[in-house]
Amino acid sequence: PRHVPVEMKAKFINAILKVGFETVDCGSFVSAKAVPQMADTGELLKLLDLNIGSSNLMVIAGNSRGGQLASAESKVHTIAYPYSVSGTFLQRNLNTTPDDAWRTMLELQNICGLSGKELRVYLTMAFGNPYNEPWSDEQVSREVEKLYKAGIYGLVLSDTTGKGTPESIGRLCTTLTRAFPAEQMGIHLHTKPDDWEGKLDAAWGAGIRRFESALGGYGGCPMTGVELCANINTLDLYSWCQRMHISSGLDEDALKAAQAIALEVFV
Repeated sequence: PRHVPVEMKAKFINAILKVGFETVDCGSFVSAKAVPQMADTGELLKLLDLNIGSSNLMVIAGNSRGGQLASAESKVHTIAYPYSVSGTFLQRNLNTTPDDAWRTMLELQNICGLSGKELRVYLTMAFGNPYNEPWSDEQVSREVEKLYKAGIYGLVLSDTTGKGTPESIGRLCTTLTRAFPAEQMGIHLHTKPDDWEGKLDAAWGAGIRRFESALGGYGGCPMTGVELCANINTLDLYSWCQRMHISSGLDEDALKAAQAIALEVFV
């Protein structure tokens, strides 16, 4: 509800850069009127120190103009776009239609190609949605095939509303990892505090190896109408990796230090 000063954002994200994540999502080039918290992303990037770790920086772009702004930033490695199998969600989240969203993605793909950036596409509502729209595994698979045929391989299956179950996540992810190259396929789960572990088990068992999370489990999506459903807590993901004997490559001391700063930010 309050604006976080850019200096505090930089302190927090610089601490995250020391932990050892492959990619750190640091901001968004979207409408300042729609999302005022992200209006200072360009200023923030100037304060981030990429020499303190090996992580890549990612930003979200809501349209081609945002993509152009992001492409001009030398510190940005990846530009991400929140696509969806749900037309309702695209309208609520980006004020766009499926056809226009597809055109925007192709424009962003071209921008990334010209600027040497990577494009990452979030396929939101991948495991169902709250809008009573038609949805099926086959529909999601068709969208994934369409993306791959367009040469878009950096794909994240996103469960924005927490609709996915271990069974549905395992089933769809198994189908997709068998049909398409899975190296760049990731998963972004929004869950309630007590239902995340089985979902991680299912995604891992289905061949997914790229997982997204947020320190403290903060962040949800107000466009979905689903309350108390937020990102998986990075600390939970880290402890899960330890129990599963999965090497995460993360620095535990740096992770704890970043979590301490998170408690300063989210008050």
